[in-house]
Amino acid sequence: MKTKLAFIILLFSITYVYSCREDTGDYLFKDVKIYDGTGSSATHGDVIIEGDRIKKIGDDLSCMVCETIDGKDLSLAPGFIDLHAHLEPLPLIPSAESALFMGCTTALGGPDGGSPINLRNYLDTLNQIGMGINVAYLIGHNSIRTEVMHLDGRAPTPEELESMKELVRQGMKDGAFGISTGLKYLPGTFAKTDEIIALSKEASLMGGIYTSHLREEGLGLIEGVEEAITIARDADIPVVLTHHKAIGLPMWGRSVQTLALVDSARNAGLDVMVDQYPYTASFTGISVLIPAWALEGGRYEAFAKRCEDPKLRDSIKAGIVYNILNDRGGGDLKRIQLAKFNWKPHLEGKYLYDWALEEGMEPTAENGAELVIQAQLHRGASAIYHAISEEDVMRIMAHPFAMVASDGRITAFEKGFPHPRVHGTFPRVIGHYARDKGVISIAEAIRKMTSLPASRLGLRDRGVIKVGQKADLVLFSEDKIIDKATFEQPHQYPEGIEVVMVNGQIALQNGQLSAERYGIILRGPAFER
Repeated sequence: MKTKLAFIILLFSITYVYSCREDTGDYLFKDVKIYDGTGSSATHGDVIIEGDRIKKIGDDLSCMVCETIDGKDLSLAPGFIDLHAHLEPLPLIPSAESALFMGCTTALGGPDGGSPINLRNYLDTLNQIGMGINVAYLIGHNSIRTEVMHLDGRAPTPEELESMKELVRQGMKDGAFGISTGLKYLPGTFAKTDEIIALSKEASLMGGIYTSHLREEGLGLIEGVEEAITIARDADIPVVLTHHKAIGLPMWGRSVQTLALVDSARNAGLDVMVDQYPYTASFTGISVLIPAWALEGGRYEAFAKRCEDPKLRDSIKAGIVYNILNDRGGGDLKRIQLAKFNWKPHLEGKYLYDWALEEGMEPTAENGAELVIQAQLHRGASAIYHAISEEDVMRIMAHPFAMVASDGRITAFEKGFPHPRVHGTFPRVIGHYARDKGVISIAEAIRKMTSLPASRLGLRDRGVIKVGQKADLVLFSEDKIIDKATFEQPHQYPEGIEVVMVNGQIALQNGQLSAERYGIILRGPAFER
């Protein structure tokens, strides 16, 4: 009996010591280089994940039941947060594969003034479908204005303004993180600054932010930045100058001034930041080359009606020629690359220059304007505009309050002809600009895509590697990480990303996407259940 009792005591003691020495959890990242997301230098250690959170960080950790992930020669970072993403295809592509393959675990939708009006129902639907990434949303001014005023090019009546305010308030209650504008696009281009201030105040009072596709990003850029700063001041709201750039050859180098304006605003106590994609080309509709007045009342039918009037058509053409020469057109038809083009899909990936030659036309700005008119008369097209300076890209990237964001659309692999940013944004910043070019450090690059956007959104439990934080993580090879997508061959996944974890579950590993979807819907500060 004594022998049996002694054996039990000994067994208990061994088990107790063993259990004290080892932790429990679900996953153990072993021997990794840890970038915590704050911009601090990397450290080495182990990380234990339990449930959807980080349980422990330390050296030589052991875990009784964890699945061990060997991190030797690899780096661990918080999951990347995309502060400007076009999430419209999510109901059809709920895996969000294009985001996951580049390390993005959270994305903010509803940019450029466009969002669902009934945001609650939309987010509830996404929740039922299940998302591959965490999803947050803004409420869009263009969508609100269209709902109340259609495409009318005038100021709202007091009643219409109140209706728009109520839609902002409802959007915030539905879970929006703030309001976005697309003042370059219809119908936002018709809105005066005081209208945006009035609506932004509503978002501000409910804890929201304001992201601005500026009224102009080429000629008129400086005034566009000044307008956004005025809105920040008068609406008392945090502002993001989204996909910040200086587009068009006459504006190259003007990021010196725009960033000085940001610094001046911040020194004056205004909360102004920027985000940026790391490419020298933008992507939007071909109609961006058309004067806004020509599209008032309808992008297609009303536009076609105006084109029937020879005088109006001449004015429209003159405006397009001006924009080709001085603004987004970059002064050369070889800088305008056709993307989605339902009317002439064989031209996708080709340039306006190529189309002109196909039609037997001289590749002049005037003939290019004729082709733009024809494209719009046939329901439009999207295009990539190669009109941004590499020096401006690097200068903006180096600014301490510039964040990384893709401006990419969730995309199914090998479908359509997207901008390469949909597959390459975050790996490109780390591999090309930080590691290879030294524009910023890798630690700083990661801060710009993790803790900085998390703080902008008020996400207190994401964006850093810290005990208790949500386990959104990216395991990557610092030596190998790089974007592969190009403007000629955009459908190429990046290299060097080994594991992507979303809410404590492995969503991507060794190039294989999980059949399960682990993302959740994130609701903003004024959400009412």
